[in-house]
Amino acid sequence: MSAVILKAHYDGKGIVLDEPFDLPANCRLQVVVLPAVAKVEEERGEWDILATQSLARAYGPNEPEYTLADLKRAP
Repeated sequence: MSAVILKAHYDGKGIVLDEPFDLPANCRLQVVVLPAVAKVEEERGEWDILATQSLARAYGPNEPEYTLADLKRAP
């Protein structure tokens, strides 16, 4: 059998598949524990703030206006 990604959750007692899937007895499994959705959203917000701050520094009010003439081809 080729590798398959299945969504599941832990119900406090055991791992439960979110959708039915026919698993053969004694098949090997690999479990990855994902962070809570709230934590992912919090980190995404922090990355958004960092990106916004970096862009503000890179393209501040004193940034010159570049034209097509300013572009150069890479060698």
